[in-house]
Amino acid sequence: MSMRIAKFMAHAGVCSRRDAEELIKQQRVTVNGEVVVNPAVNVTGDEKILLDGEKLPQAEKVRLWLYHKPAGLVTTHKDEKSRSTVFANLPKSLPRVISVGRLDLNSEGLLLLTNNGELSRKLELPSNGWSRRYKVRVFGKVTKEMLDKLKNGIMVDKVEYGPIKAEIETTMGANSWIIVTLTEGKNREIRKVMKYLGLEVSRLIRLSYGPFQLGNLKKGEVREVPQKVLREQLGNKFEI
Repeated sequence: MSMRIAKFMAHAGVCSRRDAEELIKQQRVTVNGEVVVNPAVNVTGDEKILLDGEKLPQAEKVRLWLYHKPAGLVTTHKDEKSRSTVFANLPKSLPRVISVGRLDLNSEGLLLLTNNGELSRKLELPSNGWSRRYKVRVFGKVTKEMLDKLKNGIMVDKVEYGPIKAEIETTMGANSWIIVTLTEGKNREIRKVMKYLGLEVSRLIRLSYGPFQLGNLKKGEVREVPQKVLREQLGNKFEI
């Protein structure tokens, strides 16, 4: 069965489909010796497909891992500022993986990793309705009324953010822990929204992503999701 070449590359675990389309635009992909310029080209896998002159890895079964990202790591394969990255600190036994979304440098907690770029793209989409839950420590005076303003979404610096559920967990002096739940997860969304409310985020921990929980995973630890659980959670919702 044929599929678009960008999707085929994502299935091979090279990168996400979006990144594959960019590689094609850069004319780094060839099929049977011809440079591909259109990501809509269909392939079956019987062709000789090369990226930068190298064969694509053979497509493997879809796998997913839970990773407890420590603060201080960048969620990228290569950082232009030579900072330490998530992927350089993963166990050597893991195959090449990509992340489902990102956690910024100073954020920590649950990060999903997969060997399938198509799965990564689908799990990132807000349309799947999966919530992401965070435990956030903030400095400043915080009230329930203040957080209730986020329930219907909010506009910050001309960026529209969708509904955010935020509840105070504990308060000690000028510091509070807040449980934040959202479905969009735009770039640095929580930090920007809290700053708009006059609160400074001093720690941000992702507790869950959809049905997958951080649980007792230790910092830096990676745990694969069993295939049975993967089928139960994704089988009907994500056809890949």
